[in-house]
Amino acid sequence: MSRIDVCVAACADLFLGAGEILASPMGLIPQLGAKLARLTTEPDLLLSDGEAYLLGEHGVEGWLPYRKVFDVVAHGRRHVVMGANQLDRFGNQNISAIGDHDKPTRQLLGFRGAPGNTVNHRTSYWVPKHSRRVFVPRVDVVSGVGHDRGFHHAYRVVTNLCVLDFETPDGSMRLVSTHPGVTVDEVLDNTGFPLDIGETATTREPSRQELELIDKLDPDHARD
Repeated sequence: MSRIDVCVAACADLFLGAGEILASPMGLIPQLGAKLARLTTEPDLLLSDGEAYLLGEHGVEGWLPYRKVFDVVAHGRRHVVMGANQLDRFGNQNISAIGDHDKPTRQLLGFRGAPGNTVNHRTSYWVPKHSRRVFVPRVDVVSGVGHDRGFHHAYRVVTNLCVLDFETPDGSMRLVSTHPGVTVDEVLDNTGFPLDIGETATTREPSRQELELIDKLDPDHARD
């Protein structure tokens, strides 16, 4: 078992109790997590190919053209797992630009669907390299809306070091668990703002069955 397998299981746990909703995981690790959840704890989870179809264990099982996704978004029956170039302590996300907005030093993806996602339905984040470059005191551009900016559904953040959420009185980021072999100090040293630290647990390791399923889903170990 590798650290990345722990991350896949942590991404699967993002969907615990979700039931019949549309999962929109962006990136390989969140995709593996959603597929693992579908095969284990959440058999009613709906997975899209991102274009026109709903996918099941044995192929296509439904039709969901892209225009219909906006109906799902508006009704809140979706959980998206996005990436983030920057995140602050309240979950404001930046995937648009780095530097001053009038003259950025780096142009990124743009706002994409981030504002609508965070306003309409549950949103989580996957950060493959936890660092102060990503976890910043203030994002340069607000793409996804954080807890200090109104009504939204920022849920959890899974990184290569830990799992975080926003279950604090002011909606700021809290350390939920550190991955096996990772210390709290290591997380703090790589975070550019104070974290709420409670009774921090160790992120669970995937079971033998889950490891077998992860290998089946990713036989070439692209996740590594």
